[in-house]
Amino acid sequence: MCSADRRIERTTINKISLKIIPIMVMLYVIAYIDRQNIGFAKLHMAESLSLSETAYGLGASLFFIGYLLFEVPGNIMLHKVGARLWFARIMLTWGAITVLMAFTTSASMFYVLRFCLGAAEAGLYPGLLYYMTRWFPLAYRPRVVGYLIMASLAANLIGAPINGALLSIHGILNLEGWQWIFIGTGLPALLFIIPVLFWLPDTPEKARFMTAEEKAWLGAMLQQEQSRDRDRQVSGVLKTLKDARVLLLALVLGFISFGAYGLSYWMPTIVKGFGVSDMTNGLINMIPWLMAMLLLWWMTRNPERTSDPVKNIALPMLVAAIFLAGSALFIATPWLSFLCITLVIMAIFSIQPCFWTLTRFLGGSAAAAGLAAINSLANLGGFFAQNTVPAVRDLTGSVSAPMYYLGGCMAIGCVVTLLTIRYLHRRSDDRDPLSPTDAPQKGAL
Repeated sequence: MCSADRRIERTTINKISLKIIPIMVMLYVIAYIDRQNIGFAKLHMAESLSLSETAYGLGASLFFIGYLLFEVPGNIMLHKVGARLWFARIMLTWGAITVLMAFTTSASMFYVLRFCLGAAEAGLYPGLLYYMTRWFPLAYRPRVVGYLIMASLAANLIGAPINGALLSIHGILNLEGWQWIFIGTGLPALLFIIPVLFWLPDTPEKARFMTAEEKAWLGAMLQQEQSRDRDRQVSGVLKTLKDARVLLLALVLGFISFGAYGLSYWMPTIVKGFGVSDMTNGLINMIPWLMAMLLLWWMTRNPERTSDPVKNIALPMLVAAIFLAGSALFIATPWLSFLCITLVIMAIFSIQPCFWTLTRFLGGSAAAAGLAAINSLANLGGFFAQNTVPAVRDLTGSVSAPMYYLGGCMAIGCVVTLLTIRYLHRRSDDRDPLSPTDAPQKGAL
């Protein structure tokens, strides 16, 4: 590559990154703060509505059913109408429903709103992934995914004390703390519609901040990658949804989601068992997310750190399984149990930058459908986690039993992941997706 090409690559990627990534990150931060609120609201909402652990877990998990049913259609709509309008629609509906959650008066209303919330948010994350493929060459995508995962960790980091503080304010306007959680976390989604509509271009061709030379370079690069991979890409929505690779990757991500949602949902309850106040609970919950953010930042600085699926997907799942069991084993020693939880969070959330590089066989409209299918089916892991984890607690009466249960499931997930990676390697005759010739330019992104 000549110096002129390196210069245009560096300036184009840096310019796109400065204009696009901050909006993508803020979208995901707001979404994840909304995801986190249900675990904190549970500390008082379940008692207020007279819900058992199992009943509350069912209501919380209905989010994932709505998400599953509407994610693939939602991503196909994004492909048709454009990212700007579709992301704005998502934020409008999910923000409004989150605020309505504050006025829940019965179990049935809770169930309906949680289902509707999942339907409203469906398509956001795979939509962001698909949107990324329209702007960034393959070598840069693990780093962009890393930024999105760091955004989710930042949301947990700042959301924990915010939710803890909101939970502590009872009586203002005759509302309980759990009601203020939903109001306080729903309004930002409604407010962020404005920058999405005005500052987020649908495609590089419509980007006024790019020069003609930059658009030409990016278009040629993306077209070259698509042509190179065309012989093994899936085309057609129905064919994509039936492809064994899509289904296997959904299963792998489902185990990852199972561990992530199961732990993040249960973690405020575990910390409450340490005998701390709601505000202190929120502050303590910041620690694992901060450590995971630092790990992810280090990993995404070098693409070679996210290129090996065995080392970066299967091994972290095994680590998570071991330390989930450790957190239960040392439950009588709070600091040691919490150290294990922190290591689990770090392991689970380090996986996704590498995971999404395995989907390069998806192209065109099939990418919109395939990414949505993988993500939506995988979110069933969250559904099962938020149903079965509290059920295990109700059956055993033990706070530590759900952690052993999660650990066992993650161990099974590790085995499934190894088998899936082996299958994908047999199906692929291409070189490594992050081989040296595809490496990002230094100074870009």
